[in-house]
Amino acid sequence: MKVLLLEDDVALSDLLNEHLVDKGYEVTLCANGQDALESLIDKKFDIALLDINTPTISGIEVLKRVRNEYKNNTPIIILTAYQDTKHLKESFENGVDDYIKKPFDLEELDQRILKLCRQFLIEQNNKIKIDENIFFEPLSCQIFKNNETINLAQKERDILKYFCTHKNRIISNEELLQNIWVYDEMPTDATIRVYIKNLREIIGKEKITTIRAVGYRFE
Repeated sequence: MKVLLLEDDVALSDLLNEHLVDKGYEVTLCANGQDALESLIDKKFDIALLDINTPTISGIEVLKRVRNEYKNNTPIIILTAYQDTKHLKESFENGVDDYIKKPFDLEELDQRILKLCRQFLIEQNNKIKIDENIFFEPLSCQIFKNNETINLAQKERDILKYFCTHKNRIISNEELLQNIWVYDEMPTDATIRVYIKNLREIIGKEKITTIRAVGYRFE
């Protein structure tokens, strides 16, 4: 699992990095907000941990920009020494997924990361029920339909996984691009339509609705 850590306190950054690496995570360290923002734009991460009070750009500003400007929905946990509710409120208003006040135990961090892993189906091979006869297994890129096993292409798997974690809301092509592809691999809208068409043929056309000129909704 790929984790981005924005923390300018060297001692704490080293401690968290060592702990996360020991847990088996691949960690990218950033000491300032600008580097974190650029990394989140250019690369794909499973989870980001953002301290608030950081040089160049604050963690909350990074959160705002990735959510609003880049439609990036990477699961994000805010880390902060602030004890007031102002920063808490601002973080959740801008789409943060969780919030930890310092000082915190490493076990608390582990549990919050695991919660997001369950919520966003990160590195989990549990079967997801699409309907009574169709089950989806993300890690193996497979769909099980009426006792038949169907292999998915990796991007088909990534799109379906994203749909499963964002059910019943409209998802634009732009949002799919920002959350599934890295910058130098961006496909055309036509390529996305092919992936959607392939998924519809497998799970049923009625499961993925096209919202004309807006995007798609998975139901």
